[in-house]
Amino acid sequence: MLEIVTFSLLNGIVYGLLLFMVSSGLTLIFSLMGVLNFAHASMFMLGAYFSYQIGKWIGFWPALVIAPLLVALIGAAVERYGLRHVHRQGHVAEILFTFGLAYLIVEFVIMVWGRHPIENRVPAVIDFPAFFLFGTSYPAYKVLMMAISVGMFAFLYLAFRRTRLGLIIRAALTHPEMVGALGHDVPRIFVQVFAIGSALAGLAGVIGGFALLTEPNMAAALGPIVFVVVVVGGLGSITGAFIASMLIGIVQTFAVALDYSLLDLFRVWHITLGRDSAFYEVAAVKIAQTAPLIPYLLLVVMLIVRPRGLLGRREA
Repeated sequence: MLEIVTFSLLNGIVYGLLLFMVSSGLTLIFSLMGVLNFAHASMFMLGAYFSYQIGKWIGFWPALVIAPLLVALIGAAVERYGLRHVHRQGHVAEILFTFGLAYLIVEFVIMVWGRHPIENRVPAVIDFPAFFLFGTSYPAYKVLMMAISVGMFAFLYLAFRRTRLGLIIRAALTHPEMVGALGHDVPRIFVQVFAIGSALAGLAGVIGGFALLTEPNMAAALGPIVFVVVVVGGLGSITGAFIASMLIGIVQTFAVALDYSLLDLFRVWHITLGRDSAFYEVAAVKIAQTAPLIPYLLLVVMLIVRPRGLLGRREA
């Protein structure tokens, strides 16, 4: 039992940190630009595909650097030549633009790599046991995922809360005219923010691509959960996104490991439920079967109890 709890906790932490890696860029873009980017999960997918291709050519470690930079360049181009012009039309136009962009990225991936999943395996340089627990090895690439995620959180928190650049960027969102009057190029700041947010998604794709199935629908599968993380954590809150990611990751992973149902609980209490009962089919559902629903149930509860999220500001 202790072995199951330990490995479920570790896997939950890894999954939660992966969710944070993806959601951090989206949170950054929204908190500093007010743009809810529906194409953000597609940037994660591009990072996975770019790292796969670059890794085949020159190896994993160069891909870890080059792939996020390529995604950052794409993000900068999207903001400079697309989103900047759409921004004048309001939030609905921004949402439609990013929604359409997500479809374009999927079609681009299909044209280049095809519709079928690619063999994005863990590179040999990080495919070894990091340590052993209960006689079972724990892979090094998961430890690397944890280290990069924690480093990403520290970078975002310190860079945008404790540095002059972070203060300028935050001021550019609320008082762009004043920041411009002080001699700063506000449009250029927004391009940089969008590029950094896209690069974070690309970095998550590099390290998380082999943890998930790398195929054209991976953005559509991960995107909704990322938005749940952002809303539950509080729109615009990096710390809130971190807490929500860990909460969802751990709870969902433990739910997958629990192969029990209400019927099992009733048997412990010596309660008999007939098969002809209307409640029998519901009570027979295993907790593991409901695991995919947990993030969305948490979202519904959060919107009812605390609509602004865990650490969100009321005005957000």
